[in-house]
Amino acid sequence: MNVVLWILQALLAVLFLAVGFMKLTQPKDKFKARMPYVEEFSQPQMRAIGAVEMLGALGLVLPWATGIAPILTPLAAVGLGITMIVAAQVHRRRKESFAVNLVLLAMVVIVAVGRF
Repeated sequence: MNVVLWILQALLAVLFLAVGFMKLTQPKDKFKARMPYVEEFSQPQMRAIGAVEMLGALGLVLPWATGIAPILTPLAAVGLGITMIVAAQVHRRRKESFAVNLVLLAMVVIVAVGRF
């Protein structure tokens, strides 16, 4: 089970780091075509979402890997789970597909439960 959790943590960390970095560093107009929901958020809000995703990604891996405050790993997974629930609500309200959010939510729930 430990190997499965590490694989999930690594996949989630890479994904959230990449997407979070993009949201944190790029102007929202640059990715509006791929992510039409961004029109509902201001640039500072998009940067905050990106920062939350990046911090969550780091929290999924670093505490457990270093052994320093490993309780932060499942807490980071819970935080990303909340982020995915909110994201799914945004997509549902806009009548967009939120299947990816549900898959990511399931993955972070597995990590959270497995690491608690």
